[in-house]
Amino acid sequence: MEVREAAEPDLRPGWVVVRPGAAGVCGSEVEAYVGLMPNRQPPLVMGHELAGEVLAVGPGVDGSWVGRLVAVNPIIGCGLCAACRAGEPNLCAGRTLVGIQHPGGFAERVPVPVECLVALPDGVDVRVGALVEPMANGVRAAGLGLAAGPAGRAVVIGAGMIGLACLQGAVLSGIPDVAVVEPSEARRAQAERLGASRSFGSLEEAEAGADLVLDAVGTARTRRAAVDLVRPSGTCVFVGLHDDETPIPFHSVVRKSLTLRGSYAYTRAEFARALDWLATGRAGIGELTPVLPLERGPDVFAELASGPSASVKLFLGG
Repeated sequence: MEVREAAEPDLRPGWVVVRPGAAGVCGSEVEAYVGLMPNRQPPLVMGHELAGEVLAVGPGVDGSWVGRLVAVNPIIGCGLCAACRAGEPNLCAGRTLVGIQHPGGFAERVPVPVECLVALPDGVDVRVGALVEPMANGVRAAGLGLAAGPAGRAVVIGAGMIGLACLQGAVLSGIPDVAVVEPSEARRAQAERLGASRSFGSLEEAEAGADLVLDAVGTARTRRAAVDLVRPSGTCVFVGLHDDETPIPFHSVVRKSLTLRGSYAYTRAEFARALDWLATGRAGIGELTPVLPLERGPDVFAELASGPSASVKLFLGG
Protein backbone atom coordinates (compact mmCIF):
# COMPACT_ATOMS: atom_id res chain seq x y z
CA MET A 1 0.00 0.00 0.00
CA GLU A 2 1.26 3.44 -0.88
CA VAL A 3 0.14 7.06 -1.21
CA ARG A 4 0.01 8.38 -4.77
CA GLU A 5 -0.99 11.54 -6.57
CA ALA A 6 -3.97 11.09 -8.89
CA ALA A 7 -5.82 13.17 -11.44
CA GLU A 8 -9.01 14.96 -10.45
CA PRO A 9 -11.98 12.62 -10.98
CA ASP A 10 -14.17 13.14 -14.02
CA LEU A 11 -17.69 14.47 -13.50
CA ARG A 12 -19.97 12.03 -15.30
CA PRO A 13 -23.70 12.62 -15.76
CA GLY A 14 -25.54 11.62 -12.60
CA TRP A 15 -22.37 11.54 -10.48
CA VAL A 16 -20.86 13.89 -7.92
CA VAL A 17 -17.43 14.39 -6.35
CA VAL A 18 -17.19 14.03 -2.57
CA ARG A 19 -14.32 15.13 -0.32
CA PRO A 20 -14.27 12.42 2.38
CA GLY A 21 -14.05 13.89 5.85
CA ALA A 22 -13.77 10.41 7.33
CA ALA A 23 -13.47 6.95 5.83
CA GLY A 24 -13.52 3.98 8.19
CA VAL A 25 -11.09 1.11 7.79
CA CYS A 26 -13.08 -2.13 7.48
CA GLY A 27 -11.85 -5.56 8.49
CA SER A 28 -12.58 -6.82 4.98
CA GLU A 29 -10.11 -4.24 3.66
CA VAL A 30 -7.43 -5.45 6.05
CA GLU A 31 -8.09 -8.97 4.78
CA ALA A 32 -7.72 -7.66 1.21
CA TYR A 33 -4.44 -6.02 2.24
CA VAL A 34 -3.04 -9.42 3.28
CA GLY A 35 -4.41 -11.15 0.19
CA LEU A 36 -7.50 -12.89 1.61
CA MET A 37 -10.27 -10.97 -0.21
CA PRO A 38 -10.07 -11.73 -3.95
CA ASN A 39 -12.80 -9.26 -4.94
CA ARG A 40 -10.37 -6.41 -4.23
CA GLN A 41 -7.55 -6.38 -6.74
CA PRO A 42 -4.75 -3.81 -6.86
CA PRO A 43 -4.30 -1.16 -8.05
CA LEU A 44 -7.35 0.00 -6.10
CA VAL A 45 -8.34 2.88 -3.86
CA MET A 46 -10.31 1.18 -1.08
CA GLY A 47 -12.68 2.83 1.41
CA HIS A 48 -16.39 1.98 1.34
CA GLU A 49 -17.34 3.41 4.76
CA LEU A 50 -17.27 7.12 4.03
CA ALA A 51 -18.88 10.47 4.62
CA GLY A 52 -17.90 13.94 3.54
CA GLU A 53 -18.74 17.11 1.65
CA VAL A 54 -20.07 17.27 -1.90
CA LEU A 55 -17.63 19.41 -3.87
CA ALA A 56 -19.08 19.31 -7.38
CA VAL A 57 -21.91 17.77 -9.37
CA GLY A 58 -22.03 16.36 -12.86
CA PRO A 59 -24.58 16.99 -15.59
CA GLY A 60 -28.15 16.27 -14.54
CA VAL A 61 -27.50 16.55 -10.80
CA ASP A 62 -29.25 19.16 -8.64
CA GLY A 63 -26.68 21.81 -7.75
CA SER A 64 -28.05 22.13 -4.23
CA TRP A 65 -26.00 19.07 -3.27
CA VAL A 66 -22.82 21.15 -3.41
CA GLY A 67 -21.55 21.94 0.08
CA ARG A 68 -23.76 19.39 1.82
CA LEU A 69 -22.37 16.77 4.21
CA VAL A 70 -23.41 13.28 3.18
CA ALA A 71 -22.98 9.65 4.07
CA VAL A 72 -22.26 7.49 1.02
CA ASN A 73 -24.08 4.24 0.46
CA PRO A 74 -21.38 2.45 -1.57
CA ILE A 75 -23.68 -0.05 -3.31
CA ILE A 76 -24.44 0.75 -6.95
CA GLY A 77 -27.18 -1.41 -8.48
CA CYS A 78 -28.11 -1.75 -12.12
CA GLY A 79 -31.31 0.20 -11.42
CA LEU A 80 -33.42 -2.04 -13.64
CA CYS A 81 -33.76 -5.46 -11.99
CA ALA A 82 -36.46 -6.48 -9.51
CA ALA A 83 -34.09 -6.11 -6.56
CA CYS A 84 -33.12 -2.56 -7.51
CA ARG A 85 -36.74 -1.57 -8.09
CA ALA A 86 -37.54 -2.89 -4.60
CA GLY A 87 -34.81 -0.72 -3.04
CA GLU A 88 -32.50 -3.72 -2.54
CA PRO A 89 -29.44 -3.01 -4.72
CA ASN A 90 -27.45 -5.22 -2.32
CA LEU A 91 -29.18 -8.18 -4.00
CA CYS A 92 -28.64 -6.94 -7.57
CA ALA A 93 -26.72 -9.51 -9.58
CA GLY A 94 -24.90 -6.70 -11.41
CA ARG A 95 -24.11 -4.56 -8.37
CA THR A 96 -20.78 -2.79 -7.98
CA LEU A 97 -19.35 -1.00 -4.94
CA VAL A 98 -17.45 2.18 -4.27
CA GLY A 99 -14.11 1.03 -2.85
CA ILE A 100 -14.15 -2.31 -4.68
CA GLN A 101 -15.07 -1.95 -8.36
CA HIS A 102 -14.81 1.86 -8.18
CA PRO A 103 -12.24 4.09 -6.44
CA GLY A 104 -13.14 4.54 -2.78
CA GLY A 105 -12.90 6.94 0.11
CA PHE A 106 -9.20 6.73 1.00
CA ALA A 107 -8.60 9.76 -1.21
CA GLU A 108 -9.01 13.52 -1.23
CA ARG A 109 -11.70 13.25 -3.91
CA VAL A 110 -14.03 10.36 -4.73
CA PRO A 111 -16.66 10.17 -7.50
CA VAL A 112 -19.98 8.55 -6.56
CA PRO A 113 -23.44 8.37 -8.15
CA VAL A 114 -25.87 10.91 -6.72
CA GLU A 115 -28.22 8.03 -5.87
CA CYS A 116 -25.68 6.90 -3.27
CA LEU A 117 -25.86 10.13 -1.27
CA VAL A 118 -27.74 10.38 2.02
CA ALA A 119 -27.68 13.85 3.59
CA LEU A 120 -26.41 14.03 7.16
CA PRO A 121 -28.65 15.88 9.63
CA ASP A 122 -27.30 19.21 10.86
CA GLY A 123 -24.67 18.88 13.55
CA VAL A 124 -23.85 15.21 12.93
CA ASP A 125 -20.12 14.47 13.08
CA VAL A 126 -18.72 13.28 9.76
CA ARG A 127 -17.21 10.28 11.59
CA VAL A 128 -20.73 9.27 12.62
CA GLY A 129 -21.64 9.47 8.94
CA ALA A 130 -18.83 7.02 8.16
CA LEU A 131 -20.30 4.58 10.70
CA VAL A 132 -23.63 4.34 8.86
CA GLU A 133 -22.36 1.73 6.40
CA PRO A 134 -21.15 -0.81 8.98
CA MET A 135 -24.10 -0.11 11.29
CA ALA A 136 -26.53 -0.83 8.46
CA ASN A 137 -25.13 -4.37 8.29
CA GLY A 138 -26.30 -4.89 11.87
CA VAL A 139 -29.72 -3.42 11.11
CA ARG A 140 -30.19 -5.94 8.32
CA ALA A 141 -28.80 -8.95 10.18
CA ALA A 142 -31.09 -8.39 13.16
CA GLY A 143 -34.08 -7.86 10.90
CA LEU A 144 -33.45 -11.11 9.04
CA GLY A 145 -33.03 -12.92 12.34
CA LEU A 146 -36.43 -11.74 13.50
CA ALA A 147 -38.22 -12.41 10.20
CA ALA A 148 -39.60 -15.71 11.49
CA GLY A 149 -40.89 -14.17 14.73
CA PRO A 150 -39.77 -12.52 17.97
CA ALA A 151 -36.75 -13.69 19.96
CA GLY A 152 -36.17 -13.54 23.69
CA ARG A 153 -32.49 -14.55 23.67
CA ALA A 154 -29.79 -13.83 21.12
CA VAL A 155 -26.05 -14.43 20.94
CA VAL A 156 -23.70 -12.30 18.83
CA ILE A 157 -20.35 -13.90 17.97
CA GLY A 158 -17.67 -11.23 17.69
CA ALA A 159 -17.54 -7.67 19.07
CA GLY A 160 -15.63 -5.85 16.38
CA MET A 161 -17.45 -3.13 14.45
CA ILE A 162 -19.85 -5.49 12.69
CA GLY A 163 -20.48 -7.49 15.87
CA LEU A 164 -21.30 -4.30 17.79
CA ALA A 165 -23.59 -3.28 14.94
CA CYS A 166 -25.37 -6.66 15.15
CA LEU A 167 -25.59 -6.31 18.93
CA GLN A 168 -27.23 -2.91 18.70
CA GLY A 169 -29.44 -4.02 15.85
CA ALA A 170 -30.71 -6.85 18.05
CA VAL A 171 -31.16 -4.68 21.16
CA LEU A 172 -32.88 -1.83 19.30
CA SER A 173 -35.14 -4.35 17.56
CA GLY A 174 -36.51 -5.35 20.94
CA ILE A 175 -34.64 -8.53 21.89
CA PRO A 176 -34.43 -8.33 25.70
CA ASP A 177 -31.42 -10.62 26.28
CA VAL A 178 -28.45 -10.26 23.89
CA ALA A 179 -25.15 -11.89 24.85
CA VAL A 180 -21.80 -11.44 23.10
CA VAL A 181 -18.88 -13.84 22.59
CA GLU A 182 -15.56 -12.03 22.19
CA PRO A 183 -12.02 -12.98 23.31
CA SER A 184 -10.89 -9.35 23.81
CA GLU A 185 -11.65 -8.13 27.32
CA ALA A 186 -11.76 -4.50 26.17
CA ARG A 187 -14.24 -5.29 23.42
CA ARG A 188 -16.41 -7.35 25.80
CA ALA A 189 -16.56 -4.36 28.12
CA GLN A 190 -17.51 -2.11 25.20
CA ALA A 191 -20.24 -4.54 24.17
CA GLU A 192 -21.71 -4.46 27.66
CA ARG A 193 -21.65 -0.64 27.65
CA LEU A 194 -23.56 -0.75 24.37
CA GLY A 195 -26.31 -3.04 25.63
CA ALA A 196 -25.07 -6.62 25.88
CA SER A 197 -26.73 -8.40 28.77
CA ARG A 198 -23.72 -10.74 29.21
CA SER A 199 -20.40 -11.43 27.54
CA PHE A 200 -18.29 -14.56 27.21
CA GLY A 201 -14.59 -14.83 26.49
CA SER A 202 -14.84 -18.00 24.42
CA LEU A 203 -17.32 -20.04 22.44
CA GLU A 204 -17.02 -22.83 24.99
CA GLU A 205 -18.27 -20.52 27.76
CA ALA A 206 -21.31 -19.32 25.85
CA GLU A 207 -24.72 -20.64 26.91
CA ALA A 208 -26.60 -22.68 24.33
CA GLY A 209 -30.31 -22.44 23.69
CA ALA A 210 -30.53 -19.00 22.06
CA ASP A 211 -33.45 -18.21 19.80
CA LEU A 212 -31.12 -16.36 17.44
CA VAL A 213 -27.36 -16.46 16.82
CA LEU A 214 -25.65 -13.74 14.76
CA ASP A 215 -22.16 -14.69 13.55
CA ALA A 216 -20.21 -11.51 12.79
CA VAL A 217 -16.88 -13.33 12.40
CA GLY A 218 -17.39 -15.90 9.67
CA THR A 219 -14.80 -18.57 10.40
CA ALA A 220 -15.52 -22.28 10.11
CA ARG A 221 -15.34 -22.49 13.89
CA THR A 222 -17.80 -19.66 14.58
CA ARG A 223 -20.28 -20.93 12.00
CA ARG A 224 -20.21 -24.38 13.56
CA ALA A 225 -20.63 -22.79 17.00
CA ALA A 226 -23.68 -20.87 15.80
CA VAL A 227 -25.40 -24.14 14.91
CA ASP A 228 -24.47 -25.58 18.30
CA LEU A 229 -25.60 -22.53 20.31
CA VAL A 230 -29.02 -22.04 18.74
CA ARG A 231 -32.09 -23.83 20.10
CA PRO A 232 -34.22 -26.25 18.08
CA SER A 233 -36.24 -24.34 15.44
CA GLY A 234 -34.03 -21.29 16.04
CA THR A 235 -32.29 -19.08 13.48
CA CYS A 236 -28.63 -18.52 12.65
CA VAL A 237 -27.69 -15.41 10.65
CA PHE A 238 -24.24 -15.42 9.05
CA VAL A 239 -22.70 -12.00 8.42
CA GLY A 240 -18.92 -12.51 8.65
CA LEU A 241 -16.97 -13.39 5.51
CA HIS A 242 -13.64 -14.60 6.88
CA ASP A 243 -13.78 -18.13 5.44
CA ASP A 244 -15.42 -19.15 2.19
CA GLU A 245 -16.04 -22.90 2.53
CA THR A 246 -17.24 -24.21 5.89
CA PRO A 247 -18.27 -27.72 6.98
CA ILE A 248 -21.65 -27.55 8.74
CA PRO A 249 -23.16 -30.52 10.65
CA PHE A 250 -26.33 -30.84 8.63
CA HIS A 251 -27.66 -33.68 10.74
CA SER A 252 -27.92 -31.03 13.47
CA VAL A 253 -29.46 -28.52 11.07
CA VAL A 254 -32.10 -31.01 9.98
CA ARG A 255 -32.83 -32.59 13.36
CA LYS A 256 -33.02 -29.21 15.10
CA SER A 257 -35.13 -27.77 12.22
CA LEU A 258 -32.88 -24.72 12.03
CA THR A 259 -33.16 -21.71 9.77
CA LEU A 260 -29.83 -20.57 8.30
CA ARG A 261 -29.73 -17.09 6.77
CA GLY A 262 -26.97 -15.22 5.00
CA SER A 263 -26.96 -11.46 5.48
CA TYR A 264 -25.16 -9.34 2.90
CA ALA A 265 -24.97 -5.57 3.22
CA TYR A 266 -28.32 -3.72 3.51
CA THR A 267 -31.23 -2.15 1.68
CA ARG A 268 -31.59 1.59 1.27
CA ALA A 269 -34.24 1.61 4.00
CA GLU A 270 -31.86 -0.19 6.38
CA PHE A 271 -29.09 2.30 5.56
CA ALA A 272 -31.48 5.13 6.42
CA ARG A 273 -32.49 3.43 9.67
CA ALA A 274 -28.84 3.06 10.67
CA LEU A 275 -28.28 6.78 10.08
CA ASP A 276 -31.32 7.62 12.20
CA TRP A 277 -30.13 5.43 15.08
CA LEU A 278 -26.65 6.95 14.97
CA ALA A 279 -27.75 10.56 14.50
CA THR A 280 -30.17 10.37 17.42
CA GLY A 281 -27.64 8.70 19.71
CA ARG A 282 -29.52 5.41 20.06
CA ALA A 283 -26.59 3.57 18.47
CA GLY A 284 -22.86 4.20 18.36
CA ILE A 285 -19.49 2.80 19.34
CA GLY A 286 -18.57 5.15 22.17
CA GLU A 287 -15.78 7.71 21.89
CA LEU A 288 -14.58 8.15 18.31
CA THR A 289 -10.90 8.23 17.41
CA PRO A 290 -9.46 11.24 15.52
CA VAL A 291 -9.37 11.11 11.72
CA LEU A 292 -5.84 10.19 10.65
CA PRO A 293 -4.27 11.76 7.54
CA LEU A 294 -4.17 9.69 4.37
CA GLU A 295 -0.39 9.61 4.60
CA ARG A 296 -0.78 7.38 7.66
CA GLY A 297 -2.76 4.83 5.66
CA PRO A 298 0.07 2.36 4.94
CA ASP A 299 1.12 2.36 8.60
CA VAL A 300 -2.48 1.95 9.79
CA PHE A 301 -3.04 -1.07 7.56
CA ALA A 302 0.26 -2.64 8.58
CA GLU A 303 -0.66 -2.18 12.24
CA LEU A 304 -4.14 -3.65 11.82
CA ALA A 305 -2.76 -6.59 9.85
CA SER A 306 -0.50 -7.46 12.78
CA GLY A 307 -3.44 -7.99 15.16
CA PRO A 308 -6.71 -6.50 16.46
CA SER A 309 -6.64 -2.84 17.42
CA ALA A 310 -7.83 -1.57 20.78
CA SER A 311 -9.98 0.88 18.82
CA VAL A 312 -13.21 -0.44 17.32
CA LYS A 313 -12.91 1.84 14.27
CA LEU A 314 -10.04 3.83 12.78
CA PHE A 315 -10.67 6.61 10.26
CA LEU A 316 -8.61 8.06 7.44
CA GLY A 317 -9.34 11.39 5.79
CA GLY A 318 -7.97 13.88 3.31
